[in-house]
Amino acid sequence: MKRYFKFDELNTNYKKEFIAGLTTFLSMAYILFVNPDILSLAVITDLPDDLRMPKEAIFTATAIAAAVGSLLMGVLARYPIALAPGMGLNAFFAFTVVLGMGISWQTALSGVLVSGLFFIVLTLTGAREKIINAIPAELKFAVAAGIGLFIAFIGFQNAGIIVNDDATLVSLGDLTNGATLLAVFGVLITVVLMVKGVNGGIFIGMVITAIVGMIFGLIGVPTAIVGSIPSLEPTFGVAFTHLGEIFTIQMLVVILTFLFVDFFDTAGTLVAVANQAGLMKNNKLPRAGRALFADSAATVVGATLGTSTTTSYIESSAGVAAGGRSGFTSVVTAGFFLLALFFSPLLGVITPAVTALALIIVGILMVSALGEIQWKQFEIAVPAFLTIVAMPLTYSIATGIAIGFIFYPITMIMKGRTKEIHPIMYGMFVIFVLYFVFLVE
Repeated sequence: MKRYFKFDELNTNYKKEFIAGLTTFLSMAYILFVNPDILSLAVITDLPDDLRMPKEAIFTATAIAAAVGSLLMGVLARYPIALAPGMGLNAFFAFTVVLGMGISWQTALSGVLVSGLFFIVLTLTGAREKIINAIPAELKFAVAAGIGLFIAFIGFQNAGIIVNDDATLVSLGDLTNGATLLAVFGVLITVVLMVKGVNGGIFIGMVITAIVGMIFGLIGVPTAIVGSIPSLEPTFGVAFTHLGEIFTIQMLVVILTFLFVDFFDTAGTLVAVANQAGLMKNNKLPRAGRALFADSAATVVGATLGTSTTTSYIESSAGVAAGGRSGFTSVVTAGFFLLALFFSPLLGVITPAVTALALIIVGILMVSALGEIQWKQFEIAVPAFLTIVAMPLTYSIATGIAIGFIFYPITMIMKGRTKEIHPIMYGMFVIFVLYFVFLVE
C-alpha cells in the first residue's frame, strides 16, 4: 500500500494522509445536505410531488457518488483530490433544466449520463484537450464567475434576503422574518470562519446555524442522528430509461452545458490542487488521463444512482494544506462519505435557510474568476460580461453560455482577430443560435 501510493517519495505517511482525508471531507461535507435541497427544489413550495426529486434518495446518491468518485481518483490517478456532485451544475440541473425548461428530472438525469459518457470518450481519444483549448480562457473564466453569481442569487432567494417584486423584479426581503434572520446569521458566522481560515468553515457554519435554529424554535429537533440508509429505488437506473427523450436541440444544449462546465471544473481543480501539492512536473500533470477518466466515470456512476454531474472539488486543497500528498487522502475521504450514509435523519434540520449560506459563500469563491478576464479589450469584455450577467438575470446557466458563445466570434471578427477563433467556436455559434430559435418556437 505504501509503495503503491509512493509514501516515501512524497514524504508522507498514514497519519498525514488520514488527517488530510478527514480535512477534505469536512470541507466538502456540506454537499451531502445542499445537493438534496437543490435537486429536490425544496424552496419551491407549490411544485407537484411528481416533478420533485426524492430528497432521501438524492442524499444516498450524493454520498455514494462522492465515495466512488474519490476512490477512483485516489486509486487510479493517485491524486489527493476528492469528488462529489458539483455546485453550480446541480443548480443548473434543478432551476434551469427542470424548473425553467420544464424538462423532467428523469430526462435531465439522462442528459447527465450522456455527458459523462461523452466525457469518457473524449478523454480516451484525447479530443478533450482540443475542445478545452478551442474555448478561449476569458469565456471559461466568465462561465465560472457567472455560475458563482447565479448560485449566490439562488442562496439569497432561499434565505428570503432577496424576494420577488412586481415593480422592480427583485427587492430586499423581510429581515425581521425568523428564517431570514437565521440565514443572515449563518452567512455572518461562516464568513468569520472562512476569514479565520478554519478548515471546513462552510460545513461548520451550517452545523452552528442549524443548532441556533433549533434553539430558537425555527428548526425542528431531529428524533435521531443515526438511521438506516435511504433507498435508491426512486432514482436508481432512471437515467437509462429516458434516453429516448434527449434527441432535441434543447437537450443538446443541456448536455453540452453539463459537459463544458465539468470540463472547466475538472481541468482547473486538477491543475490548482496538483500544483499546490507539488505534483506538477515540467508544468505538466502526470497521469492526467487517469484523473480525467476518474472524473468522467464518477459522473456516469452519479447519474445512474440519481444525482447531477459529479466533479473534482477545489476544497481538496484544504486536505493538501493539511499534508495530503497521495491518492490515499482521497481513499480516506471516500470512506467518510460512506460513513455519512448513516446520518440521513439530519436532512430534516438542514433547511433552505441553512443551506443558503453554502450557496452564497461558494458563489463568492467562484466570482474570483472575474479578475482573470481582460476587461480593457472590449471585444473580450462584451461576450464575457454578457455571459456573466445573463446567468442570474435569465435564471439560466445555459442561456448565459449561449449568449457568450454567440457574441465572441462576432466581436472578434469585427476586431479583425479571426485567426484566434477556433473552428469549434463557429460550430458552437451555430448550435447556440439554433437553441434560441428553438426556444422562440
